[in-house]
Amino acid sequence: MAAEGWEAAAFAARVDEVLHRFVAEEADRLAAVDPALEPVAEQVEAAVSVGKRLRAAFCYWGWRAARQPESDALLRAAASMELVHAAAVVHDDLIDDSPLRHGRPTAHVALAGAVRHHPRAAGAARSLAMLVGDLLMSLAGQLFATSGLPAAYLGRARPLWAALARDLVAGECLEILHTGTAPDTAASLKVIRYKTAKYTVEQPLLIGGALAGADERLREGYTAYGLPLGEAFQLRDDLLGLFGDPLRTGKSDSDDVRGQRPTALLAETWRLADAGERERLRALLGRPDLDREGLEAVREVMRGLRTPERVEGMIAARVEEALGALHGLDVSAPAASALTSLAHSATVRLS
Repeated sequence: MAAEGWEAAAFAARVDEVLHRFVAEEADRLAAVDPALEPVAEQVEAAVSVGKRLRAAFCYWGWRAARQPESDALLRAAASMELVHAAAVVHDDLIDDSPLRHGRPTAHVALAGAVRHHPRAAGAARSLAMLVGDLLMSLAGQLFATSGLPAAYLGRARPLWAALARDLVAGECLEILHTGTAPDTAASLKVIRYKTAKYTVEQPLLIGGALAGADERLREGYTAYGLPLGEAFQLRDDLLGLFGDPLRTGKSDSDDVRGQRPTALLAETWRLADAGERERLRALLGRPDLDREGLEAVREVMRGLRTPERVEGMIAARVEEALGALHGLDVSAPAASALTSLAHSATVRLS
């Protein structure tokens, strides 16, 4: 696929083909161990069934922007980024006890039927989901290592995998540690950076660049572009999580409020709220039995303080920063065009 003719939908279809074939083969091997494993194998496949494939795209353009040619082996390596994401999603849904993803039951919910006989069925289903996520992360490394790229290329990128995993775990841990505490914007932005921004944009770009032998200046440019864009991506998710249409997002619109998660949207609301508004929020946040009326009351406080608009401003500022960094890089016109398009795809969306 020539860079000049690159189209996001066509690229995503190519990534889907690689992922679905690879994961289906691995799921079959798992199920062949024992028929009882069939529901687990199904969830391994379900985890990669749909997706925007943004992470693979950033890895691909990390390679192409370093002036490397089109490569099927690189596409396989880039597709491994989507398995990292699939693993993170399964674990994240488990940690957050989210019931839906892409409009379908999450892994720990879907697996409940397989352990109805278990004396601690709910815990057993969660354990199975945890193991599905673990397997997906292992498969990410396997797909990367067997992509077909030369060993010397893979060796340049291998150290970045340790950083990717460490940062992702750090972000998830920080979210857990800050959940239910006094909302703080700086803390929320750190969670965003480590839990999402780095593995969504910056690290796929850096891995693609390392595979390509990108020089230090280009790698620094990838970070300058990737970090603010990754943060903007998650800030958009935070807004969609509460103000988006669940039919489009495929997720519950009450999870963040019921879980009192440390989102920047909530932190900014808390920072601007007066004593009465904070008292009202205290009565609603973190309630597992929160009804639609209570959820709308939280939205009402946020609208009154104009915090959705503030978060929109934070998104716009970060996109501008990312594109400014991109314009300062010495990359081909097709690469600059694709990375500009990806910046908008990541941040101007309804799901």
